[in-house]
Amino acid sequence: MADEVSFPSSTGHRLAGLLDVPTGPVRGWGIFAHGFTLGKDSPAASRICKGLAEEGIGMLRFDNLGLGGSEGDWGDGSFTHKVDDTVLAAQFMADRGTPAALLVGHSFGGAAVLAAAGRVRDLQAVVSVGAPSEPRHVEHNYDALVDRVMADGHAEWLVGGRALTLKRAFVEDVRTADLKRHVRRLTVPLLVMHSPTDSTVNVENASAIFKAAPHPRSFVSLEGSDHLLTARGQARRAARIISAWADQYLSALET
Repeated sequence: MADEVSFPSSTGHRLAGLLDVPTGPVRGWGIFAHGFTLGKDSPAASRICKGLAEEGIGMLRFDNLGLGGSEGDWGDGSFTHKVDDTVLAAQFMADRGTPAALLVGHSFGGAAVLAAAGRVRDLQAVVSVGAPSEPRHVEHNYDALVDRVMADGHAEWLVGGRALTLKRAFVEDVRTADLKRHVRRLTVPLLVMHSPTDSTVNVENASAIFKAAPHPRSFVSLEGSDHLLTARGQARRAARIISAWADQYLSALET
């Protein structure tokens, strides 16, 4: 069961979310951050969150600025905004009496939850799935446009049949973001998940994140998965692994 929710973003626009609520006993609550231009209904977001809800972990997944049901223009966002909005999502969860103990992020969203982790008060654990070790990795998606964007300030970008506006501020923001600094400062347990055959974000990114993180840290290889986790059963498998790994940290809240 998923409940429709919304909350204000760091830009003032309202972000649309879905709260996947467990039908049985609740073990804890978490937040899922989706990939670069994907949205809350992408296979990874939807299937992992539904899988975690089936395991008793309620999950909030939401569309970032200008995507899906959220207000605003995607082009006005940035990595910094994505991180800030993840923190605001955690505040929304705390305000409704279901504080988020778990952050899970896929791809670009994985980088966002790693950067946001230090600012989420009730956090007990964080998980990255197919995440880049530096946000600027997304530049390979629009490398043919970069020179025009930097010269003109913006350029239209066709992504998955949608026309988005890529702006200079976004490019500059991801180029200056220092994710490893945030990873080195983590104070909660980290689970890094990555497919060794990921052709979009090379598994060496997982190695860099893992090496930068302090203990406790864990790595699980998502063998057989593609970057988007579209292969049958792979996202649900990831959810089961996350559930089992997070159990001791969620259980600690009850003691």
